[in-house]
Amino acid sequence: MTSPRKNPAAAPTRRGWLGWAAAAAGLGAAGLAAWRFGAGPSVPQPPVDWWSQRLAPPQGDGTVALSTFRGKPLVLNFWATWCPPCIRELPLLDAFYQQHRQNGLQMLGIAVDQPEAVTRFLRQRPLDFPVLLAGDAGMGLALPLGNNRNALPFSVLFNADGEALEHRLGEIDQNTLARWAGMVQLAKS
Repeated sequence: MTSPRKNPAAAPTRRGWLGWAAAAAGLGAAGLAAWRFGAGPSVPQPPVDWWSQRLAPPQGDGTVALSTFRGKPLVLNFWATWCPPCIRELPLLDAFYQQHRQNGLQMLGIAVDQPEAVTRFLRQRPLDFPVLLAGDAGMGLALPLGNNRNALPFSVLFNADGEALEHRLGEIDQNTLARWAGMVQLAKS
């Protein structure tokens, strides 16, 4: 009796498919790990000249370069007096800033509004963090940071090196701010 003989051409094909399947599974796992641990889609980074922009404070005392806010973690908030969600979140942002500024956190409001409206608003509801005026050009400053809808409010978290870590379109909440505080190195008071 003869023993059944295997087809020698079929063996490499099966092994080849198994090899391809294993390679695809490995690449898929590597991609998942990269996405999960931060190498996935990134937050848009400001262009090189973004930090060199200069904006005026509501008091009109010259201009301030955005680069002065590099070197420490920064929460940047684009807002306007005519934007109800912006107005609702400002007290939360101000309290968060008061709580964390001694630990090195900076906050900056960029008002996409008319100077008179911002000045009037800040007289009635002062904020502890600085506000700069961008007028209609403010949306152009927010666009390269990921605000492709040209909507307000819009907030961005930067690390001390000026790298955008995360952005949020729409009204911010306490949970987001708490998570952001944990994402950057804040000094202990």
